[in-house]
Amino acid sequence: MFIYSLKASTIKFCAVLCVALATLITLIAFIPVVAVGDDVSASADGKINYGGIKTNEDRIAFLGQFGWQVKPEAVESVEVSVPEQFDKIFSAYNEIQKSQGLDLAKFKGKKVYRYTYEITNYDGYSGTVYANILVYRNKVIGGDVCSADIKGFMHGLDR
Repeated sequence: MFIYSLKASTIKFCAVLCVALATLITLIAFIPVVAVGDDVSASADGKINYGGIKTNEDRIAFLGQFGWQVKPEAVESVEVSVPEQFDKIFSAYNEIQKSQGLDLAKFKGKKVYRYTYEITNYDGYSGTVYANILVYRNKVIGGDVCSADIKGFMHGLDR
């Protein structure tokens, strides 16, 4: 015959453990999780919708959230690879992405799609200006606005 006894400290420990577990489950169930690139609707508070980018119209609407008007068809649509190791140039490009809340480091070695559109409403510049967006699994993971000139400019998607 086996006899097992519990001390008051063991019962208290089990009770505290159960309460902590119940609290953790409650927090996980009721607190929404939003990460960069998730579906966040554009609204008056300035949030940008980075998800749900499946069609040409979705990409144009995405750029419209930043105030850009573009020609109706992409100038270029190509699959590219994010390098495994960032060189000096790509590191600088990723700094532009980080400044707008994105980071390409999470996508090293992945194949993504780059869509290039010609912007028609870029003020203060008379040359050709392009908007590039990088899309991975229907979410925008990066982008920039740049001029077509060799000595031109490049910046994030914000004006």
